[in-house]
This record gives sequence, C-alpha cells and structure tokens, in this order.
Amino acid sequence: MAPGYEGVNTGVSADLLVGATWRKSSYSGYNGNCVEVAALDDGAVAVRNSRDPHGPALVYTQAELAAFLAGVKDGEFDDVL
Repeated sequence: MAPGYEGVNTGVSADLLVGATWRKSSYSGYNGNCVEVAALDDGAVAVRNSRDPHGPALVYTQAELAAFLAGVKDGEFDDVL
C-alpha cells in the first residue's frame, strides 16, 4: 500500500463476495503489484488488491468501469505513472 494509506478501508470486504471468481492480468509480475477483478452476479465488477485478498474490494457498475477503461486506453491517466 502507498505510504500514508495504511489502514484506509474503503469498499466492502472481499470475503463478503462469496462465489466471486477473481482474476488478474497476465502483465502482473511476481512481486505482487497487481489488482484482481471479478464479475459479480448482479453485473457489477469488483476490484481488489491481490496482496490483500481478504481486504477491501471496490465495486463498480459496468458503465463506471467501461468509462475508466476507455480513459485508460485513450491515455488520459498516463501522467500518474
């Protein structure tokens, strides 16, 4: 976790998302710096940190995630890296 954000808890406990099938990008490295996503039964998409699989997960609608991914593909967030 980024310095200064330890203990910040947003979202829902990933443990509450019973039956979710989590997957991560093939671009993820061995060092654990990856996020995982799961499609939920209600059509929403959950996102969690793979280093804390029992920690918080953020849940987004398909429209919210589609808007974010479109911005990523267009390079709108390239400046944060």
